[in-house]
Amino acid sequence: MSRALVRTDRQLHLNAFLFGAGHHGAAWRRPGSPVEQLGDISYYERLARTAERGLFDAVFFADGHSAGDVASGPRWFLEPLTALSAMARATERIGLVCTVSTTFSTPFHAARMLASLDHISGGRAGWNVVTSMFDEEARNHGWAAMPPREQRYERAQEFVEVAQRLWDSWADDALVADRDGVYADPALLHRLDHAGEHFRVDGPLTVPRPPQGRPVLFQAGASGPGRELAARHAEAVYAVACDLSAGQEYYAGLKARIAAAGRDPHTVAVMPGLVAYVGSTEEEARAQQAAVDALLPTEQSLAQLGTFVQQDCSGWELDAPVPVLPSPEEFTGPQGRYATILRIVEVERPTVRQLLGRLAAGGGHWTVAGTPEGIADRIERWFRAGAADGFNLMPPLLPDSLEGFVDHVVPELQRRGLFRTCYDAATLRGHLGLARPGAGARARRPQASPGVPRTSSPSCSSTSLRESSL
Repeated sequence: MSRALVRTDRQLHLNAFLFGAGHHGAAWRRPGSPVEQLGDISYYERLARTAERGLFDAVFFADGHSAGDVASGPRWFLEPLTALSAMARATERIGLVCTVSTTFSTPFHAARMLASLDHISGGRAGWNVVTSMFDEEARNHGWAAMPPREQRYERAQEFVEVAQRLWDSWADDALVADRDGVYADPALLHRLDHAGEHFRVDGPLTVPRPPQGRPVLFQAGASGPGRELAARHAEAVYAVACDLSAGQEYYAGLKARIAAAGRDPHTVAVMPGLVAYVGSTEEEARAQQAAVDALLPTEQSLAQLGTFVQQDCSGWELDAPVPVLPSPEEFTGPQGRYATILRIVEVERPTVRQLLGRLAAGGGHWTVAGTPEGIADRIERWFRAGAADGFNLMPPLLPDSLEGFVDHVVPELQRRGLFRTCYDAATLRGHLGLARPGAGARARRPQASPGVPRTSSPSCSSTSLRESSL
């Protein structure tokens, strides 16, 4: 790969992907799991505070628009933007990122919600741009099936561009609040008068310009159109890579696309998913993994695999090699997960049973089980070898795996100089080293809302909890 696209003067970015009782499909089945708390906002607030204690850049909520197989375990519960708005009041520094579909929303509605979250949080909002995937989701929005992939991504391109223009429709100093004059200067608000193929939007937005200028744009598409969308607009990318070489391949390809789009690839953080089991010994960590693997019902696992590969897997022999799967060109379903499965089958040659275990937590993302030092070794290797700028941590067991990573792996990364020892910024853009986009007017420094109860999180103006623990 091109070494010009990998910087040496950088530190890791860490994101915590919060999902139910954990990313492992059987996490909710464990005795003592938090499955009864999934509708309790205080549960997510505690998780966010744990990630903030670990100085993570952000927490992330995915989203879906169909219930799925509710018998097999929890998928969705609280609507993400609503939950993150509440979590903003329980945290101080950590970023708050959620998925909003460009297929099932409109630019004005999404821009208004995300701008509101940015104001509520004092400049910590992020948007994971997705086009959605499944026909079951489409049927909840009045369509018989999902639009073709090309159409979805054309809509997404226009959607993102319009949302960005809406955030810029108020100049930074348009809000005057002069009791003897005007509330806002009409000359500093700008109509869009947008009439495109998919949207008509007059503008301006009803919400004044967000503290960050624009919420941070994340993207997670693995298909060709998804990578093109990321190259043009993403400021951080959630990637899928099951091994180091796959990570290097994705990283180099995406960074090259970003450069070809006329953008600086060094400003876009690529964060592959990471499923981590942390133990005091490698045997202890693998025992954690084996214990939760043993709780996974085989029939449901085969059904999930069938969803990923779009065929009936119920008759597959568990201890036989995985049957031959169609090539990517022949496959008509979601490309990202399918490409990961093909990669695992090619590289690891698993049996069907082994593949089910591999997919049980995180669906094929990079999975490690070991000591804090061993996990830090492997993280550093990916980071130094041009496979990642950081990681989207996908704790297989919540809250245990997140706490283990924060309390044991983060200090090891700090000892190696790979990760911050305190927050030196108050916004998500600041954590990611991103410039605040201008809108042709004076930029104001975002401030946290007064009177909001905050938890204590390490900042560079105070003694770091991490530093005191080392």
